[in-house]
Amino acid sequence: MKKILLVCSAGMSTSLLVNKMKEAAKAKGIEVWIDALPVAECSTAIDGVDIVLLGPQVRFQKTIVEKLVDGRIPVEVIDMRLYGTMNGKAILEDALSKIN
Repeated sequence: MKKILLVCSAGMSTSLLVNKMKEAAKAKGIEVWIDALPVAECSTAIDGVDIVLLGPQVRFQKTIVEKLVDGRIPVEVIDMRLYGTMNGKAILEDALSKIN
């Protein structure tokens, strides 16, 4: 099972996106674990995931998160348009393509 962590500032809109991504995974019959945490708490979950996706509002934190993962997994910023439209399907597909 692939594990995706979304990182944001507070978590309200990102929690919505998590639900959209889970719906997209279910529709495709893909087993995936997806969760969201604020940047300040992401270090607690980073070791157990396959990719970290940063919300556009915290893209400036990318280098900090990359240091935490130490090259072990991809750290990507979610496309602002996809994030704004809550396109869970496209974001999920993009994340899975970067894991594989």
